[in-house]
Amino acid sequence: MLLKAKKSLGQNFLIDKNIVKEIVGLGNIDSKSQVIEIGSGTGNLTREILSKNPKELVLIEKDRLLFDKLKSIFSDKAKIINSDFLKLKDHINLNNSIIFGNLPYNVSTQILTKLISLYQSNNKFLKLILMFQKEVADRIVAKPNTINYGR
Repeated sequence: MLLKAKKSLGQNFLIDKNIVKEIVGLGNIDSKSQVIEIGSGTGNLTREILSKNPKELVLIEKDRLLFDKLKSIFSDKAKIINSDFLKLKDHINLNNSIIFGNLPYNVSTQILTKLISLYQSNNKFLKLILMFQKEVADRIVAKPNTINYGR
């Protein structure tokens, strides 16, 4: 079944296997790793994460159709949550986790802001490995008083 990205949710799916391997390689996942994937989409990143045999994998997917697909494929290998990460309260513990996310353009800075806030309130994750649209990444790394600088 071919799934089409929903513009209303700012979805974009990773399909290049070489890029997926490179991204997951940044996590240095081993059998002791707790991994959280925000916006698991079609599961391409998920498959590569699972190939590293993490201790635990939690998938968070807002889209009900994608959640159902993920559940049918990965329910015996991961905890799968059908929720908007921005609205999650107590479902997951971020402490000592490696967090991955191919973030939708329209909420990517909100997700990053929430993760920073959670870290500052003692949810001490180990790593964030997040993909942003180029324009968002340019804003994040921009120096003050430059054209790309923003929140």
